[in-house]
Amino acid sequence: MKRLKGIGVSPGVAIGPAYVLLAGRLKIARRFIRPQDVDDEMARFHRALELTARELKEVKLHIPEGMPQALSIIDAHLLMLRDPVLLRETEKLIRNRLVNTEWALIQIFEHYKRLFASFEDPYLRERIHDLEQLIDRLIMALQGEDSYVAPSEPAIIVARDLSPADTARLQASTTKAFVTELGSRTSHTAIVARSLGFPAVVAVEGILSQVNPGDLLAVDGFSGEVVINPPSEIIEEFLDRRRRYHVRKALLYNKAKRPAVTKDGRRIAIRANLELVDEIPLVLEHGAEGVGLYRTEYLYVTRDTLPTEEELLLAYRQVVEGLRPYPVTIRTLDLGGDKFADHFEGPEEINPALGLRAIRLCLKNLDIFRVQLRAILRASAFGKVRIMFPLISGLGELLEAKQILGQVQEELTREGLPFDENIQLGVMIEVPSAAAIADLLAKEVDFFSIGTNDLIQYALAIDRGNKDVAHLYDPLHPGILRIIKQVVSAGHEAGIEVFMCGEMAGEIYYVPLLIGLGLNELSMNAQTIPEVKALIRELYYRECQVLAQEALGLATPEEIELLLREWLEHLDLELSVRQLWN
Repeated sequence: MKRLKGIGVSPGVAIGPAYVLLAGRLKIARRFIRPQDVDDEMARFHRALELTARELKEVKLHIPEGMPQALSIIDAHLLMLRDPVLLRETEKLIRNRLVNTEWALIQIFEHYKRLFASFEDPYLRERIHDLEQLIDRLIMALQGEDSYVAPSEPAIIVARDLSPADTARLQASTTKAFVTELGSRTSHTAIVARSLGFPAVVAVEGILSQVNPGDLLAVDGFSGEVVINPPSEIIEEFLDRRRRYHVRKALLYNKAKRPAVTKDGRRIAIRANLELVDEIPLVLEHGAEGVGLYRTEYLYVTRDTLPTEEELLLAYRQVVEGLRPYPVTIRTLDLGGDKFADHFEGPEEINPALGLRAIRLCLKNLDIFRVQLRAILRASAFGKVRIMFPLISGLGELLEAKQILGQVQEELTREGLPFDENIQLGVMIEVPSAAAIADLLAKEVDFFSIGTNDLIQYALAIDRGNKDVAHLYDPLHPGILRIIKQVVSAGHEAGIEVFMCGEMAGEIYYVPLLIGLGLNELSMNAQTIPEVKALIRELYYRECQVLAQEALGLATPEEIELLLREWLEHLDLELSVRQLWN
């Protein structure tokens, strides 16, 4: 027996034989071609593009109804196939360096891999895996292979990685779950797995070297645990987990749309983080009360030209109308200038995380900023919209951005275009300097939203992408908790509400602590919402305040984590807290 740990990305428990798929990366050698063969190589490349597009369209036909996320992700891959930059750069390498298409595609991937690694936003950083999967699929088309062969009997798929298209091809009759060596919570493969309802565990390091075809596997897509060849007592334990999971899931979903109100009357708004319009049904189904963070970057990164005001308005309006009467908090563009040189003015940077990105980038590219603000304001005529500026580090930036917003509002008024004249404006607190002057910023806005992903990274001087220091990234660091408390206090003293939209907001055992620190709203991945709301309804706000005060007095993250675990386990909860720790 072997126990392995990964990241549970799609809940559920499965037991079955292993079906090992794609045990290694494609090995590609550089092959030189003669100048007179370049046109033939170009034709070969375009045939592979056409074949891959046909395969993806075929996959779409077999995706069950009611799964718009899976469809939109396959559409995104089809869009990437037509990306003029990908086509142009591949053709340039083939023609200028006289190399085979496979090798040219691998070189392009390695270039973008280095580029994407510099991004701070985990969602954007994860998109490199979409490109990798698409290029693997193209190479297989070039070599006349299929990227996925279905098992003939029910099994648990084990692979280095699965593309969203391959995941969408999984059949309930032959797939119990899947486990991969690569992946993350935000990968498109994980999103498709959740849409289809398959238990899934990703980032299980070394599983391909430890599992053999036909080995019995026990997989827990909630905890991320995988057991190879479990004995009878472990099998019974997993069967019991599966029974409890189904009971618990039914209970959570039956109550998902109830408000999150503590037993002593403290109401906490629970909203969703959103990237794609097609996620709206999922967001509502899971009980979200609107969107606390609508990331708009995909409208820019999936195309070779800048979106127009009307194109942005159409996308924003769909989200706003789809979630009415709930609010939608639209974050203005949060990108770095290094990848989008064609769109934005700015030099190549050594450290983009500390350079020209987010609000800084917008203030340097006012035409682009104004177009987005106009579209957001016009969308506010169709429902409740809140505007949020990212990466504000000082009062000067905020005042400059507010001035531009005011000018755009005056333009729309002169043009007779309707918008919400009382639209709420907020800033993301994700830079330590912003937290330090939160009392000054609070006088200028209607709300704060704490973006813990960047705030923790900047405050602790940790690059989460650096394996040598990533273990130091800890949301429970006493310094982080004190920063959160300082921001909440400054906001409340100024009479504004304070929200949280980073990953920390969706971690179940942080919830009592965050409530005790005084946060008014939590925004998270939609799948987490039913569980978070159920837990909040079992809490007393005054007890959470005592918990937070005690946590603020502790010296290490380990002490704080132990306090939270023991505190939760001693509660008489409607849900099984022990299962939260599995």
